[in-house]
This record gives sequence, structure tokens and C-alpha cells, in this order.
Amino acid sequence: MPIVSNFYGIIIYFFFNEHNPPYFHAKYNEFEALIDIKTLGVSKGKLPSKALSLIVEWASNHQEELMSNWELCRNDKTPNKIAPLN
Repeated sequence: MPIVSNFYGIIIYFFFNEHNPPYFHAKYNEFEALIDIKTLGVSKGKLPSKALSLIVEWASNHQEELMSNWELCRNDKTPNKIAPLN
């Protein structure tokens, strides 16, 4: 489970050999969700609204990097780190 970013207690990660559609995992405390990279909507799971809004803000600034990382993981390669939300 490669972690690509971590901010405000939120952990962003991928698993190797991911399946379509492109998404990333987000975890905050006991909450966890899959976030669609293209729409930035929750495709599975649940997050508090404040955490979700921070994740969407961050992801909207890093969609190209997230897609690139998703492709790397699909090919069993280590994803690149992405700058956290400041």
C-alpha cells in the first residue's frame, strides 16, 4: 500500500494492480473511501465532509499526478510522492 501523500491526518494511497475506473484511497481516522480521479467523487466508502472537502481540494490540484500514479500502480510500479495540501 504505497502512501503518496499525507496531510491534516488524511492518508492518500494506492494498491498495486488497481482496477478501472481510476481511483485512489483516502483514509481519515476510522473512515476510508475510494475517490474517483476523474470526477473526484466518492465511489465507495465514507468520509467526514470536512476531510472530503480537503481531499477534493488537494486532488483537484494534482489530478495529472494521481492519474500517473494510478498507471504506475496498475503496472506494479511504485507511485511518486505528491505534495501535501498546505
